[in-house]
Amino acid sequence: MKYKDRIYGEFRIAEPVILELIASQAMERLKGIDQAGYFEPHYPGTAHSRFEHSVGVYLLLKMFGAPIHEQIAGLIHDVSHSAFSHCVDYALDEGSEEKQSYQDDVFEKFVRNSEIPGILKKYGFDTDYILDSGNFLLLEKDLPDLCADRIDYSLRGAVIFKEIPDAGYFLDHFKVDSLVGGESWFFDNLESAKKFAEIFLKMSSVYYAGLPSAIMFRTVGDWLRRALEKKYITHDDLFTTDGRVLEKINAHLKEDYELEKLCRRMTGKIGCKNSPGDHDVKVSLKSRAVNPLFRNQGKLVRLSEAMPDWKEIIRRESKPKEYYLKFEK
Repeated sequence: MKYKDRIYGEFRIAEPVILELIASQAMERLKGIDQAGYFEPHYPGTAHSRFEHSVGVYLLLKMFGAPIHEQIAGLIHDVSHSAFSHCVDYALDEGSEEKQSYQDDVFEKFVRNSEIPGILKKYGFDTDYILDSGNFLLLEKDLPDLCADRIDYSLRGAVIFKEIPDAGYFLDHFKVDSLVGGESWFFDNLESAKKFAEIFLKMSSVYYAGLPSAIMFRTVGDWLRRALEKKYITHDDLFTTDGRVLEKINAHLKEDYELEKLCRRMTGKIGCKNSPGDHDVKVSLKSRAVNPLFRNQGKLVRLSEAMPDWKEIIRRESKPKEYYLKFEK
């Protein structure tokens, strides 16, 4: 199978287990899930899917020599995302606005109820091992460390939102090494570590945790919650696709004035601003920053060791962002 990725270029994928997983219903569904949630009203033409990101994480791990078990874990790491991605954290009582963790909370149950365990067993892979994220430190690490998931979504977003022309510079300077505590990503010099950290910071502050995201998460979350309360959709419908959920909910717009108003907010037809002194609703967003390792005179050191001011940026950006939304109508 030939696969062309907008970040990493063209690849030939030949591993039978990977091919079957990519073709599975669980992975195919991700083609209909927007990576950002529902950013089109705010940034037209920037939509990209959870499928694209998931295959990207797999390709990144493959490029840097991760074992096949970790490549598999990278490929399936987002299969439990609901329609509209992290917007579900603003629609369900069990969601978390500050952590945006609903997908992680349901991940194991979702995978075990899918066809994925059968595919893994067919090719001799243990599902329990694949589902244990502690086995795969290139794929997942806590902030402010780098990991394949974090690297892919930030570089992919930076290219799509035209913050960088391509990812080639960073891919040329990435390295992987085994440190105390497991495998780690690092840069081969200070300059590239600094540039990546700054790009990641911009992606977080402007896009992932910026005002447009606050408006998106709140408005889509309210729209979904209304639809669930009125039984226009079921909880199971959340695990179809964005398009399917849109179709089912919007069939009720003419009969439900409140739903129609929420739809107008969600699609940007009703304006909204950040107004701490006079607001309709407060919204919290997950914020993030990274503190990359880089090689300096044969040793691996943190960016914050070379740039002490970066410690304050990490401290500041690790706190959830808060917005106070005031709608025009």
